[in-house]
Amino acid sequence: MTIRVLIADDQAMIREAFSVLLGAHPDIEVVATARDGLEAVAEAEELRPDVIVMDIRMPGLNGIEATRRITRETDLATRILVLTTFDLDEYVYEALRAGASGFLLKDASGVQLADAVRVVAAGDALLSPGLTRRLVTEFSRLSGSAKPPAQVRIDVLTNRESEVLALVAQGLSNVEIAAELVVAEQTVKTHVGNILHKLQLRDRTQAAVFAFETGLVVPGHTNL
Repeated sequence: MTIRVLIADDQAMIREAFSVLLGAHPDIEVVATARDGLEAVAEAEELRPDVIVMDIRMPGLNGIEATRRITRETDLATRILVLTTFDLDEYVYEALRAGASGFLLKDASGVQLADAVRVVAAGDALLSPGLTRRLVTEFSRLSGSAKPPAQVRIDVLTNRESEVLALVAQGLSNVEIAAELVVAEQTVKTHVGNILHKLQLRDRTQAAVFAFETGLVVPGHTNL
């Protein structure tokens, strides 16, 4: 299937360059571009792309607020890949909280950009274990202290699903989780699907954010 992509960036040169880079891949189609967050929201609602490549810093409505509107105020299943100039600045965390599925530096290569689009389109987390460790620490710092688990929501999970969620939040792949729990990979896939459905989350990245912010994964108490 072709992945339909919308590119949102206030710099025309970036929009054009990314359109060319992504358009060179036969499984990716750039369906539109947007100059700011308001245009991104409007184009998303009209075209319903699979992925939006969204710049964080844009005039008017920025990428964080545009992400929040698309993920929380519409029925779109669109996933959002945010772009940033600086690795893991505070805006990245806010974008993940707003519903983004991952982030990429603006100096990424065309191949890295295309691969990132494919990853978030598939619903996988664009988070490495190393990045996850830093995310756990930063979420804790920004919130002041780890929050108690959101028991009402977590209680809908079985004990095994809670175990799988904690491992997802630590950046483990399905294969690695299967090895850790000594179960089949397909069993892990089923658990992950059930977790996302029960918690009404879009993808693995949002599952990780949920685990961090509810205190299911706490710095100093993980296997990272």
